[in-house]
Amino acid sequence: MSTPADPATTRPGRPPVADHATWQAARDELLVREKAHTREGDAIAAARRRLPMVEFDGRTEVVGPDGPVPFLELFQGRDELVVYKHMWWDGAPHQGQCEGCTYAAWNLRDAVYLNARGVSFAILTTGRWDEVAAYVEFMGYSQPWYSVRDVAAPVGGPMGYVTCFLRDGDRTFLTYSTTGRGNETANATFGLLDLTPYGRGEAWEDHPSGRPEGRDACWYWRSDADGTAGWGPDSRPVPQWTRPGATPEQTLGRRGHHH
Repeated sequence: MSTPADPATTRPGRPPVADHATWQAARDELLVREKAHTREGDAIAAARRRLPMVEFDGRTEVVGPDGPVPFLELFQGRDELVVYKHMWWDGAPHQGQCEGCTYAAWNLRDAVYLNARGVSFAILTTGRWDEVAAYVEFMGYSQPWYSVRDVAAPVGGPMGYVTCFLRDGDRTFLTYSTTGRGNETANATFGLLDLTPYGRGEAWEDHPSGRPEGRDACWYWRSDADGTAGWGPDSRPVPQWTRPGATPEQTLGRRGHHH
């Protein structure tokens, strides 16, 4: 968690200063493009709603706090379900678990508005349930978590995806799945950073001349105990420093590849 900058230090490459009328004119010009972007997003969402769907066996079992349950139970009686598929490092301690998936899960901590719309939410992962349960307790997550270890797609399969399902009675269907930057829809932090003058602070971004050079993508997803962003062996995914008992460690404890 980055500490606030010294207020006496001027950051380089700040936006030019203008009177309010000049700012408003520039803002109104950009708004035209923003509205076009919004309308195109609406058109894409309309096309997404017209995708075909794939039926699969909703009796497929996943493992949760009460043991194996059929996938159908994840709908919690609702017709729609959104899941986030959380990558997992087998045997790794809490600080060694996937920082990108931690970022997503932390942004998706509460599903009450999805539920109010008739949509359930769950997090699936390939981790062994005993490891997953300990991690969920440490993080203080309240979302439903389930292990889909050795379960085939579309319930299991590759992780790091946001995936949507539909239920019709006892029949279950895959309707949509996305990954990479497609997951950004679920991460409000990205959208807010994109509104700020300095953006995400990543090297790929197009910045005005004089702004600080960006860093590697996702550089702020881990930090040390002092809040300094970095991916060293003593770092944790940044939300973990808010958890009781989080202490500096000297290893991520990762062995092999994540699932």
